[in-house]
Amino acid sequence: MLIGELAERAGVSPRALRHYEELGLLPARRASNGYRAYDGEDLRAVSEIRMLVGLGLSLEETRPFVECLRAGHPTGGSCLDSIAVYRQKLAEVDASLARLSAVRAELAEQLDQAVRARCQFTMEET
Repeated sequence: MLIGELAERAGVSPRALRHYEELGLLPARRASNGYRAYDGEDLRAVSEIRMLVGLGLSLEETRPFVECLRAGHPTGGSCLDSIAVYRQKLAEVDASLARLSAVRAELAEQLDQAVRARCQFTMEET
């Protein structure tokens, strides 16, 4: 299939596909007429990339998953390098959640203080 068909089937732009090619995530195969040529494995790889990027992984972080697929594994996440990326990303998400939880607690405390100060000010006005 040509780049336009792959782009349409994968739900990405041809520009994104060319970018994946530049990064080495998608092979640069050419047909005899010089056009880029893709197959079902490429569609599978692009779908994997899209799913992973949707989960917050960078394009570079998707590399082990694509390589796992290219090596013939049933899923991109079934290789040790992919599992390591999942673990690292999960640790990053956990750290972000902890930071957000601390910020939320501080905001709630600041709000509580502001409301108490406002109530006290209002009572003093009367």
